[in-house]
Amino acid sequence: MTRTSACVYHFLVLSWYIFLNYHISQKGRDTQMSKIFQNGGQWKYLTLLNLLLQAIFYGVAFLEDVLKRMKGKKDIKFITAFRDLLFTTLAFPVSTFVFLSFWLLFLYDRELVYPKALDGIFPVWLNHAMHTFILPFSLVEVILRPHCYPLKKNGLTLLAAASLAYISRVLWIYSATGTWVYPVFAKLSPVGLAAFFSLSYIFIASIYLLGEKLNHCQWGQFISILPALFFLALPSFLLETRETSSKQKAVTLMTLPKTQMGLIKISKGALTGLAQWIERRPTD
Repeated sequence: MTRTSACVYHFLVLSWYIFLNYHISQKGRDTQMSKIFQNGGQWKYLTLLNLLLQAIFYGVAFLEDVLKRMKGKKDIKFITAFRDLLFTTLAFPVSTFVFLSFWLLFLYDRELVYPKALDGIFPVWLNHAMHTFILPFSLVEVILRPHCYPLKKNGLTLLAAASLAYISRVLWIYSATGTWVYPVFAKLSPVGLAAFFSLSYIFIASIYLLGEKLNHCQWGQFISILPALFFLALPSFLLETRETSSKQKAVTLMTLPKTQMGLIKISKGALTGLAQWIERRPTD
């Protein structure tokens, strides 16, 4: 997929998620819907939090696409890094977890997670928009472009912090209102709840590792050689580049051996060529 196509795709998916969030917030004003959102509001549901999360991610992805196309906006490494961190540690694991956990519980006993009474409130298309279409969008993003994963320890720690924050909110809502966010929690003892939450984290952590594996399978042949090339290029960061005119640049501060300078030139050229090849590859 070309850079323009990726930009259009991210814009369309962003618009879709904005529409869903707006539509649900408007439906929340209905009498029937307001009863569902009692005791914690709509953001007590992981499904709706995920829709907001996806809107944020695709907003960042679209912003990065736009900035890359603008002259003078080459240095957007922070936005790219934030986009990758958001997708790898939250957007992909949470959307996949919502899809799998919802449909597994729904098929086992829908009353545990999505009582039949909700069919008269949420139309079928909206149910699938919230619980089904979220996975294909995430998988397309995996295929669309490579994502730089953090160290496993850091990624899983961030995911654990997000999971703990949501579990704490669920428990706080129950302690304040006496009602559980999902009916399945009411069926479990305290020990059962602890086991359920622990297994849920193991499940979502496994999804995180699966996402990393999928990313490697799709892009690993390029990602795996980037660290080596980057290591060779590290000495170049010791050089101080100063612009002496609009057409010339003087490199000062230190002189490196010819062999090392050759390695630096080769590695920098390889990095540039590799980046250009990766950008062109989806169009082939």
